[in-house]
Amino acid sequence: MLINKQCAPCNGESQALSTDQQNALLKQLVDWQRVVRNDVPQLEKSYRFKNFKLAWAFSDKVASLAEEEFHHPTIVLEWGKVTVTWWSHSIKGLHENDFICAAKCDALFESNQG
Repeated sequence: MLINKQCAPCNGESQALSTDQQNALLKQLVDWQRVVRNDVPQLEKSYRFKNFKLAWAFSDKVASLAEEEFHHPTIVLEWGKVTVTWWSHSIKGLHENDFICAAKCDALFESNQG
């Protein structure tokens, strides 16, 4: 399971996942979309909240996760909505790390709903 894994540091030997590998890992996630911006595939999902304060709190949790994993997403905070986008800058594509962090975002969201 992705959620039980830790991010591995990307180095000079790290390679972006193939489209087939990305699609296989994407099947393990719920409602994440593969988007391409500036020829770089990325993972993206928007989470909905009842108000700004709840969205802000979730953004803080995602930021803490990013620091723990030393892997940093784009986080867009709006009233009642947080959009998180993961990709590996150093390899200009998607790595297993992005899928691990996406799964962990979902777990953070689920723990907030309980």
